[in-house]
Amino acid sequence: MTATYSTTTPFRSETPAQRPHTAQAIRATATPAPLPARPPTLADDYERWYTEPIPNNRMVLALRSGIDSEVSWALERLCRLCHNEQFILNALPGLTEALVDWPSWYVKGGYLQLADPPNLFATSKDMSLWTRHALECMFILRNASCNPVNAQELVGRRTTQELILLALHRLKPDNDIHVQFLLDIVELLQSISSTSVLPPPDSHVFANPVPPLLELAGTSTDRALILSSLETLNLLFSNPPNVVHLSDNCPAFRAAIRYLPLVNDKPLIAASVNYIYTHLSHPPMTKEMLLADDLSTTLRLLVLVMLAEQEVETVSLEIPGPIFTTPAREDLVGHIHHLTQEEFDRLLPMQEPQRCYEWMKLMFDADEGGELTQVEFWNLYKDVFAVHQERCYALPASEVIKNVSLVFPSAMAMVLPGPPQRFVVRGVSRRRDNPTSSPFQCRWNGRQCSQLHFESSGDLYEHILDTHVNPHPEPQLVCSWSTCSHGPLSKPHIRGHILTHLPPSQQPPIAPGQDVNITLPYEGFPHPVTDPTTRPVPPLRSSFITFSSATKEPSSIALTALLCIRVLFRAAFASSGAAPRADEDHFGFPGIVEEVGEKEDDDELVGNGAQSDHQGEVRGRKAFVTVRHLLEGVRMNDDTLMGWITEMVDAGLSTAT
Repeated sequence: MTATYSTTTPFRSETPAQRPHTAQAIRATATPAPLPARPPTLADDYERWYTEPIPNNRMVLALRSGIDSEVSWALERLCRLCHNEQFILNALPGLTEALVDWPSWYVKGGYLQLADPPNLFATSKDMSLWTRHALECMFILRNASCNPVNAQELVGRRTTQELILLALHRLKPDNDIHVQFLLDIVELLQSISSTSVLPPPDSHVFANPVPPLLELAGTSTDRALILSSLETLNLLFSNPPNVVHLSDNCPAFRAAIRYLPLVNDKPLIAASVNYIYTHLSHPPMTKEMLLADDLSTTLRLLVLVMLAEQEVETVSLEIPGPIFTTPAREDLVGHIHHLTQEEFDRLLPMQEPQRCYEWMKLMFDADEGGELTQVEFWNLYKDVFAVHQERCYALPASEVIKNVSLVFPSAMAMVLPGPPQRFVVRGVSRRRDNPTSSPFQCRWNGRQCSQLHFESSGDLYEHILDTHVNPHPEPQLVCSWSTCSHGPLSKPHIRGHILTHLPPSQQPPIAPGQDVNITLPYEGFPHPVTDPTTRPVPPLRSSFITFSSATKEPSSIALTALLCIRVLFRAAFASSGAAPRADEDHFGFPGIVEEVGEKEDDDELVGNGAQSDHQGEVRGRKAFVTVRHLLEGVRMNDDTLMGWITEMVDAGLSTAT
């Protein structure tokens, strides 16, 4: 059933006890009707005559008797019975009218007698008792209205509508009695407001409950009254025919924004954001909000409500990938082995392919993760034996590569797909000398010097000068240290150049926590290299992405606040001129491009219609720029909702740029 409010007419202010016909009516109907036999129930408030659905019910008769003691007795039991969800008003004929009588007396004039008592120091005993009757009746009606059946019973009665309208328009929350009475009235209206259709705005002022509700929500200092008023207004305005009563200067809307910083008061915040969303769901109200001076403040408060509601955790996600390392200092693992003169003299007289087999055993070790290019493998063989072709037969490259699998069964030559294709020998690595041997080794002519080990750099330097530099009569020499071919240099200059190859007498200490390994760009990358500065940048050893993630689903408060922000966002970026597009200033990335025209004064809103809408959109976009940094901290455990946040952040960034 749909309730419609109408204008009220003058009411009498006599109490139910002062009506002369009540006692005679009770005596005329006091004869009880015959009742069927039932088992006795000794529990209080459950005797048969308390809840018997007959016209001469004991409680209804007592309530309408006008005798204060009988009324008090009936109300005391009804206050307990109304908590039961099986308590139905229309099951007891005449109960609804009896309960409405006392509150109606109070709002029709009884409250004036209470405000101006004849006694200077105390209210009369009768007046206090009658006021208590009115409050208890409102308490019963309010509890009973929570049952949908009772709500339908009350919404269809004109007396209930008159009671609500008179109470809202006449009573002011200036004392505890009025506050409690209004609280019950508002909650009674809340129970029936979802189906209520308000009268037109141009109807009589006393026929509309919205203005006093707006005033209560906007000016009251009682938290319970504020909560009930906001929730009731939200229900009334959720009915589409009632949105015509919304206004841009609504005190309840400003109060709801004012309560947003109270993030610890969940019920009040929930009622506030729900009312703000209901208010902004009406397009004209959204446009008016874009022109408001406190738009940026409202957006900031709504985002702060979302941040206060969210629970996040820091998540570290490792990016998997193979990491290849090698010791940074060669002396820790030994130098790459080169054929000594003694080993070369032993291999040279051998016949192929036995010589190739023995050469591989001296130069390589089986290594499951090792890899060399086939060209590098062949060059190592060719540089040793191909230059002595007149003294011995050297195998071709294909035969040398094929023999790898015969010496090292786990190794094999293979072609890795590209592009470009790579021809490699996998399963072997260069053999290294014992790292405990002396690092001061002569590498002149590829370590073919007969004197390999020395005690210090000074001894090694003297050996190079005496054996390899000074005996040569030529004035200029080419450096023959290992793979170096620098020169030709004069003897004084080559003496200084040789010092650059010699290892230091004492290795620098390793700092605590420093890793002794370095990361290679990829597996099989040669180390060491002649020029380390040309080595490609290797991948990070520990690649982690650290970000914040929501730990639970967003609360209803956070979702409603997000909807409010979303409504304002859609209104601020509604025009086609602000559609995302790419241009030369955005380097191919589409963004919200702001049309730059003549300077607009934000303090002067000129004109109406399209011009005002455009002004509101401009101010709305600027407001979203101010809250962009706060929106970046919002986390939603839902991809769609998080996409909304990302879209608003990107739009604010594009507008700012």
